Amino acid sequence: MMPKLDLAAIPEDNSCSYPAPFNEIARGRFRKKLGDAGGLTQFGVSLCRLESGSASSQRHWHEREEEMVYILDGEVVLVEDEGETILRPGDAAVFKPGVANGHHLVNRSGRDALFLEIGTRPQTEVVHYCDIDLLNIDEGDGDRFTRRDGTPY
Repeated sequence: MMPKLDLAAIPEDNSCSYPAPFNEIARGRFRKKLGDAGGLTQFGVSLCRLESGSASSQRHWHEREEEMVYILDGEVVLVEDEGETILRPGDAAVFKPGVANGHHLVNRSGRDALFLEIGTRPQTEVVHYCDIDLLNIDEGDGDRFTRRDGTPY
């Protein structure tokens, strides 16, 4: 395999694994999974396109995964517990694991935004969603969504 990726050949994925109706928030999020296309296993990299009026995810934080976003084009609003920050091309934001500061990106502009999304791939993970009654638990066997009290969706 050549190290250079053919970006045009990588499909743009619009799937969202959240249970309904929580998946609606990310209907305008499209990803090209560059890390997967290149066979990377220790961290993931996605080229994300976020349509106007959409969000990257539900507001969340990870117990184990480190995350970073780097804005390439357009404008998004980083929404976290402490408030909102506008991110433009050349801006980056990082999120350490275990910090209970829910975050997501929202595109409130009139055009698409493009950014890189980078994250480690821990073998097990718990993702907490701050604004809704949802947890994502992966014990090494894939995502499982539950309510905070542990009952499944």
